[in-house]
Amino acid sequence: MQTTYEIISIGLYLLLMIGIGVYSYKKSTNNAEEFLIGGRKLGPAVTALSAGASDMSGWLLMGLPGAMYIAGISSLWIVIGLTIGAYLNYLIVAPRLRIYTEKANNAITLPVFFENRYDDKTQLLKITSSLFILVFFTLYTSAGMVSGGKLFQSAFHFDYSVGLWLTGLVVVFYTFLGGFLAVSLTDFVQGTIMVLALVIVPIVAIYGVGGTTETFQLIAAKGENYTNLFSGTSVIGIISLLAWGLGYFGQPHILVRFMAIDKVENLKKAKKIGMTWMIITVAGASMVGLIGIAYLQKYDVHTMTTFDQSKAAAETIFIYFSRILFHPFVAGFLLSAILAAVMSTISSQLLVTSSSLTEDIYKAFLNKEASPKQMLFVSRLSVLIVALIALLLAISPKDTILNLVGNAWAGFGAAFGPLILLALLNKKSTWQGALFGMITGGVVVLLWVYIDHPFKEVYEIIPGFIVALIVNLMVSKLTYRKGTKIEEEFPF
Repeated sequence: MQTTYEIISIGLYLLLMIGIGVYSYKKSTNNAEEFLIGGRKLGPAVTALSAGASDMSGWLLMGLPGAMYIAGISSLWIVIGLTIGAYLNYLIVAPRLRIYTEKANNAITLPVFFENRYDDKTQLLKITSSLFILVFFTLYTSAGMVSGGKLFQSAFHFDYSVGLWLTGLVVVFYTFLGGFLAVSLTDFVQGTIMVLALVIVPIVAIYGVGGTTETFQLIAAKGENYTNLFSGTSVIGIISLLAWGLGYFGQPHILVRFMAIDKVENLKKAKKIGMTWMIITVAGASMVGLIGIAYLQKYDVHTMTTFDQSKAAAETIFIYFSRILFHPFVAGFLLSAILAAVMSTISSQLLVTSSSLTEDIYKAFLNKEASPKQMLFVSRLSVLIVALIALLLAISPKDTILNLVGNAWAGFGAAFGPLILLALLNKKSTWQGALFGMITGGVVVLLWVYIDHPFKEVYEIIPGFIVALIVNLMVSKLTYRKGTKIEEEFPF
């Protein structure tokens, strides 16, 4: 009976997502620009929650609580790094990107913006950045699919592949139908569900343990590492966790929200809403992991042993609390918060990848005279192709959710982060510098991850970002020429 109530609640959530897709299909999918970027009509609240929800993914409700449970309070360094990075992204990148993408011949994708910004006649910058989006977003989307499969496996004892395909089919359905409007509206709803869940669960869990004092006494009893911000880690470890914040400057699925807001002035409102949402959700997710340490010590030693021995098991602590502490129907609503986090990210990534295939490859190289209807058809077809590849990759996951997300996050952060910053802030940056910097950043991340070396403790975004920035600056200095079109058109 318990599982039945939960499935009904989850089913209502899935029907709501499908309904939004149908509504968006009827409301705003007349051409590729509407399908891919919504005609730049988003308000500040939808922009903020859409950016936040698409940013966090399944790691917020599974990866982060699991990391807090395994490592303790020292995992907060990743929260600090992400919060600082998100704030700087709103402050430095968002307003400039909104202005300059419209100024750059109304660019609706980052690769097209790069090409127009640098007046790159070779199209190498657009092609290369498009390929990076296709590769890294396919991996990133795959990580989201894994989260959905694990949810159904852990919560309902479904076969992992059943949960995987169910998650994929629903998110593809509403993305395929409604495009950017559907993704943004579902993100808004999903962001609301996520913040409610991450406020409710920690409060009820602390009450269940016996109050704040007893909760933190039990956490402290497990060891100093769990209550000391600096214990159980190293300087390199802290720097690596803080460096997650660098990734924000290069995430296409977040940046496209800034490009789509109706007025640049509304980004100030979006920043307040977005940062408030983020602080509440990451704090709540962190508390879920910490409180889990106390709760399991007091009530469920058997589960505690299982979680202590497996990072993958620890990532299900939010699911555990949802099922133990709440009525099954409410538990279903709380579990839908994980699906909300997963689906919001998957749909955003599918749409950005679709836009890259459609605008940057199909239109640029295969059919320059494509009609609006043809472009819309190709956009939807691209969603299906990328989703299928991501699903196939997710069938046999070989890593934790946090690591899967971390690799893709680092890839974008290193390849696109320095490129975005210099494109918006440095008038002497050239297309040659942008191209070689982007390639170097992405390659360094891949080599750092997949080649054995003694510096694995250093998060791969750090060497990738630094090397990409240096290469971009050095090559730009060698290739810069005064009096370019860029200086005339871009008011840096």
